[in-house]
Amino acid sequence: MTDTRIRLFREEDWDEVVALEERAYAASGLSEGRETLRSRYHASPSTCFVLEHAGGFGGYLLALPYPLFRCPDLSMAEEVAAQECNRGSNLHTHDLVIAERARSRGLARRMQRHLEETGRAARYQTLSLVAVRGSEALWSRLGFRARPGIGLPASYGNEAVYMVKPLEPAVTDTAFGTSPRAEVG
Repeated sequence: MTDTRIRLFREEDWDEVVALEERAYAASGLSEGRETLRSRYHASPSTCFVLEHAGGFGGYLLALPYPLFRCPDLSMAEEVAAQECNRGSNLHTHDLVIAERARSRGLARRMQRHLEETGRAARYQTLSLVAVRGSEALWSRLGFRARPGIGLPASYGNEAVYMVKPLEPAVTDTAFGTSPRAEVG
């Protein structure tokens, strides 16, 4: 897959991110809008990525530190000052969307693996997310386990499920100095 890479966000990505997020979530009432999405990014720019695929925009992933068993409220923007207090051992996968033209190629899994590597390098112990629109089975295949007793903000709807995945320490090859990078070729 040499025509695919994962990189950090750039300012010029926002129009495509917002349009894709709206296509993915507006019909289900889960769309957040530009300013709320940007607030999630500003809480942790080093854990938010864009997928470039076949010479174009292929998707995005927004993740930010959040206390374990808590999650952002879709109806409210993040306050970066308050978010600094939330830095800890958990990295929350807030949103992962693959563009329609790039789906069914394993790219969501690839982006999630990239986030896991980034989380391990930053010494996070767990990843969390909220599975929406019946995606619990997909996330379970990626190693996440449902925590149905966790109360979620009403903005996620009745069928959302909080999920957690432990991040095992990375096995690194010190002879080659391997580590996660912001760009993957």
